[in-house]
Amino acid sequence: MVIVARADLDLSKGKFAAQAAHAAVKCALTAKRVAPRLLEKWNTSGARKIVCVVSNLDAMKRLYGEARAMELVTEMITDAGHTEIPAGTVTCLAIGPGPRQDIDALTSSLPLMK
Repeated sequence: MVIVARADLDLSKGKFAAQAAHAAVKCALTAKRVAPRLLEKWNTSGARKIVCVVSNLDAMKRLYGEARAMELVTEMITDAGHTEIPAGTVTCLAIGPGPRQDIDALTSSLPLMK
């Protein structure tokens, strides 16, 4: 699984951690429904998660569309707006669990979050 954050948002570490957790859980629940064998394989092999960044919302939407076109489990997270950012702000997305080579083909050029 790769979790992708927007570099143009000024989120606290705690806020981003919560958003990333939402993305990971939502993808896992989706995978349980649509790809249970992939979920089980991912979970029993260490539940790999990598966090990368994209420059802005447009880049995130493009990546989301590419992942969907490849029929990968992917979820985009929109904030409820109760704390740091306005309601409806897209904060991150997660791709996976899924075939490592497919996810890496989409995300290997993205910088890791620092």
